[in-house]
Amino acid sequence: MDPLSDRTRLIAAATRRGGGRRPVNPPIERASTLLSDAVGDMRDASLGPLYGIDGTASQGALRRAIADLEGAQACWLAPSGLAAVTLPLMALTRPGDEILTTDAVYGPVRRFLTRHMAARVVTARFHPAAASAEDVAAMITDRTRVVLIESPGSLTFEMIDVPALAAAAKSRGVLTVMDNTWAAGLAFRPLAHGVDVSVQALTKYAGGHSDLMLGGACANDPDVIRAIAEACEDIGLCVSPDDAWLALRGLRTLPLRYGEQARSMRQVAGWLAQRPEVSRVLHPALPDDPGHALWARDFSGAASLFGVVMQGGDGRAAHAFLDALRLFGLGYSWGGFESLITYDTPQMAFREDPPVLEGPLLRLHVGLEDPDELIADLESGLAAWRAALG
Repeated sequence: MDPLSDRTRLIAAATRRGGGRRPVNPPIERASTLLSDAVGDMRDASLGPLYGIDGTASQGALRRAIADLEGAQACWLAPSGLAAVTLPLMALTRPGDEILTTDAVYGPVRRFLTRHMAARVVTARFHPAAASAEDVAAMITDRTRVVLIESPGSLTFEMIDVPALAAAAKSRGVLTVMDNTWAAGLAFRPLAHGVDVSVQALTKYAGGHSDLMLGGACANDPDVIRAIAEACEDIGLCVSPDDAWLALRGLRTLPLRYGEQARSMRQVAGWLAQRPEVSRVLHPALPDDPGHALWARDFSGAASLFGVVMQGGDGRAAHAFLDALRLFGLGYSWGGFESLITYDTPQMAFREDPPVLEGPLLRLHVGLEDPDELIADLESGLAAWRAALG
């Protein structure tokens, strides 16, 4: 039989035969204490989890599903996407090591690197967001232990040649960790391109309904697996069985939501790109984006998240734009069923080399609403923008 498509595999994992009469999704088992029949069984891990922190049915099923999606031998769950990124960084570094990452790195990860890790004598260096894989590889030193990859980058969506960077890092004995949330494990699989650890904020597309916090980290290399597993054990990291169950439910429809939202995104982003109030639309799937060639070569799909650089204007006009909208929610996060918009220019101040922008930077996430109605909502926002500029 030919390999199954992602949309079939994610459902077939629930309907696979051989488990007797059972629900489609595993039951939610809330447990701290797990009982054994005999003293000799109490430490026998082959009989199942020893304690609630090891996870029960829903956590186990979700770990297997994410590992299968990412092409991984092992997956660990964390209570947020941020925790899923910080877990391998802590597990794979020691005092005196260095982490090299993009200047466009997700803001809370930058804070973790410059505050928590710096206090533990692990330093961070930031390469220019638009640097090539060769440029980044040239910045690797004897102290570099991990290269943390975001492609596309946060807020400004810069792309990097991930296979080339992963190969260059490996040749120097350096590990790579990639935040794969934008591709959701569907449009790109970092482990298949040489990356050591693939991380997702399962809060986003996997959950899909903006009602849970969860993260996942996947790996194949035995030494990396051992290091992350020990860190999980030492930290006592665990997630709620209820949240794992919700993410597992969301995962079943992930390919359909991801693809439909991407189609709507193209319509909305294409309309915005033609507006005189807009200077640039930032999304690598668009043909005129600087990262389009890399996206077209390596990715099989695109997220419905993109940036918009306005043509002139200021923060007051940006606020007027957002306040006039009725269908786009004002909230951080993305990957859910609903459309969202944020005003992100202030976050550029944290970068060492902030990009030159022609006007305010907005970030849009396109949900499952009718795209024509989303465009009409944005038209109202642009009218308020023009009025604010006088």
